[in-house]
Amino acid sequence: NVCAFANTGGGIIYIGINDKGVPVGVENPKRLLEILPNIINQKTGIFPVVSQESLNGTTVVKISIPASSVPISYNGRYFSRSGSVVLELAGRELGDFLLRRSGLTWDALAADSSKVFDPDDVAIELFKRLSVDRLPYAKDEKNALVLLEKLNLLVMAKSPTRAAILLFDRNPQRHFPQAIVKIGRFINESDIVSSDIIGGNLFQQAESSLAILKTKYLLSPITYEGTHRREQLEYPFEALREAVFNALIHRDYNSTSAIQIKVYQDKLSIVNEGKFPPEVSIDDLKREHLSKPRNPLLADIFYKTGFIESWGRGTLKIIRECKAAHIPEPLFSEEHGVVRVEFSNKNVVENVVENVVENVVENDSDILIMLTKNPMISAKDIAVKSGKSERTIQRKLKTLQAKGKIKRVGPDKGGQWVIGV
Repeated sequence: NVCAFANTGGGIIYIGINDKGVPVGVENPKRLLEILPNIINQKTGIFPVVSQESLNGTTVVKISIPASSVPISYNGRYFSRSGSVVLELAGRELGDFLLRRSGLTWDALAADSSKVFDPDDVAIELFKRLSVDRLPYAKDEKNALVLLEKLNLLVMAKSPTRAAILLFDRNPQRHFPQAIVKIGRFINESDIVSSDIIGGNLFQQAESSLAILKTKYLLSPITYEGTHRREQLEYPFEALREAVFNALIHRDYNSTSAIQIKVYQDKLSIVNEGKFPPEVSIDDLKREHLSKPRNPLLADIFYKTGFIESWGRGTLKIIRECKAAHIPEPLFSEEHGVVRVEFSNKNVVENVVENVVENVVENDSDILIMLTKNPMISAKDIAVKSGKSERTIQRKLKTLQAKGKIKRVGPDKGGQWVIGV
């Protein structure tokens, strides 16, 4: 408990109070006042304030433990508190804790020196161009290594930081093979019909992920306001953009898992490892909150390029964009260190089906309704349900595809139909 309090903002321990909070007193409190400071100091290296108090006429001993600026261990083990629970830190959590207490972050550490840093001129020139408003001097710097040093991306004899590798190396996956984005279209939680793996530096991952989502995975339903034709992505692009940037900046790159973007018929989720800092809760995401980026160097570069506007407001922008697009607010969640942002397009799907049905003949409407209820239904099953021949159904499906009313995703066997392309 002493070790945990010292590692978690300090605290107070009372000796002589039972588990129900009732003072029961202690024997020989004077003796405890003499020995406890030395015992605690010998075991942990900290100096607590030990005092005697009277509660309701009963003598108890109070141990005041200060917050420590350095990691405190007990018999070689580290502990922290979460509420009233004492937790032993191990593995990645211990590594993160030790980094934070040393004033360092994962992205600020030097990269593996056994692998040569190969700066990508294209990425550096892109940074110069995009950062002209917030970092005007960058465009005039001819030496790439000097520029990276000014950006705090080089350490110790000009060795690249991990952030430098992720942002500006020609092939960051040589150093960090887990630093990729996976996109997949799912029929359900286990069946996938198409997928893409996106590598490259983080600028490339952001741009390619959004482009592939827009052109391959998402619908852009066509609606009409009078004679005006509108084509709008089923999820607001700016909200997706912010969520992708958040995942790239805040993910835990120590993890062996990739960022995952899962696209379903009626929802889209972006999943990455990188638990929230203790200072930020799920509820905080719905209001302006303290920014505590896991990878501050990455966040700083994305800020300087204008990809993110202000720290602590990204989730508010996502919510605002979804409301403006008349879709439900996204759901934010964290479980076992895995953060998920889930968008729902239920309203869009219903509107698309209604809009499409209004513009086709009655028989085609029946087919569209069947496809909406069961995207994996076969032409043979549609024929049986509609009382038409399979040949007729095949012809109608081809006509609907030609008109852009439906699209086939995946192979003939195991694929699915998408409405309102």
